[in-house]
Amino acid sequence: MLTLPHALAIGFVAVAAVVDLRRQRIPNWTTYPGIVAGLAANTYERGIEGLEDAIVGFAVLGGLMLVCFVLFAVGGGDVKLLAMMGAFLGLERGVEAMLWTFVIGSIAAVAVLIWRIGAARIASKTIEHARLVLRARRWIPLTEKEREPLKRTLYLAPSALVAVCVVLANAEYRWFSGRGSRVESRGPEVIAASHNGTGLSLPDADSGPRPLTLDP
Repeated sequence: MLTLPHALAIGFVAVAAVVDLRRQRIPNWTTYPGIVAGLAANTYERGIEGLEDAIVGFAVLGGLMLVCFVLFAVGGGDVKLLAMMGAFLGLERGVEAMLWTFVIGSIAAVAVLIWRIGAARIASKTIEHARLVLRARRWIPLTEKEREPLKRTLYLAPSALVAVCVVLANAEYRWFSGRGSRVESRGPEVIAASHNGTGLSLPDADSGPRPLTLDP
């Protein structure tokens, strides 16, 4: 079931995605209010338990992205964006959304690279470089000219928006599937309906004919 924190997560990440596409950056005004809103919404929705989950999600996702910021030169806006997602989604769904973000972002980056350079040229350059490495029997780093096409901007916020939608859609599917399974597990044994304090009981399917009874 789509909750208030989940709905707000989609809205805030969508705003960040639009800004990222237009300006190639994620400003603080798209993330700081979202972090506060995520903590507040989870507290309103689930009380102290929700606040704790939001804080842990914020801390874990923010911490992991901070490591990426130090080691892999990830943008500071990306760090705050993923931390905001953790505040909205909590730990479990937040980590799942983060993994989906990187998977979708990597696929999008490869697709853009192929579209701009061409699959044939990429394949030929890869084979040529592999031959050089085999001949030298050591790794040969790429030249600055060879690295230039790889330095294209990676729009992480649009990937994060798709990831959030995927995670929440999967959660909705599991919620409805689990609800249906619980209804089916009851079987045709007893169906009770209450109207103004009156219950209507139906017999089991295997118990033979039996008159309907109105329970007072």
